[in-house]
Formats: sequence, C-alpha cells, structure tokens
Amino acid sequence: VQLQASGGGLVQAGDSLRLSCAASGRTFGSYYMGWFRQAPGKEREFVARITWSSGFTYYTDSVKGRFAVSRDISKNTGYLQMNSLKPEDTAVYYCAAGQRVSTDRRLYDYWGQGTQVTVSS
Repeated sequence: VQLQASGGGLVQAGDSLRLSCAASGRTFGSYYMGWFRQAPGKEREFVARITWSSGFTYYTDSVKGRFAVSRDISKNTGYLQMNSLKPEDTAVYYCAAGQRVSTDRRLYDYWGQGTQVTVSS
C-alpha cells in the first residue's frame, strides 16, 4: 500500500483545511485509515481513524466536534476535514493504514509522507 497525503498549508486560527490521503497498491477494503500528527519536539499522536469498509469513525478528544474523517471508496482516498483550527493544531499530519483497529501508531503498517499544517494566531 502506498499513501500520498496532501492539503496542508498555512491558515489563521478559526479557518478550515481539508487533508487528502490517496491510497494505491492494493484493495483497501480490510484496512483502517488513521490520521496522526506530530508537533515539533513532541511524539506523533493519534488524531482520528476510519474503518474503510463501514465508515465508522473515531476521534481523539481534542479534535471532536472540529475534525471529521471520511473516505471516498471509488477514489480510494481518505479525507480529514479540519474546522475551527487552533494554533495548537500546528503539526505535520500523517495518514496511515493498518489492519487492526487502534490508536497506537505502532500498529499501522503503511504511512504517507506527511503534510505540514500551520495555524497562526
């Protein structure tokens, strides 16, 4: 599986961004797509995930109500819609794929290259 993340940028607090993660290489039906982020000097942390087959979603508390994860099966692409962005959301965002439901980054087998999101105050 190859993952290609895109959509990051520099925005102001309160703005929105949508990240995309295009998957290729094999049928994605049995996978979970996770979104993680890593701020400077911090560990990579779980943000959200989606069960590819069912569309079931799960979020970390700090983004609930602001972020929404989705997928377009026909395009084999996942999305992370980020609304009401805050300066503390500034990080490199990664998409990942795994076959076990988890918030643990170690259980994701494939990773995209990361896309920078910077939120100014």
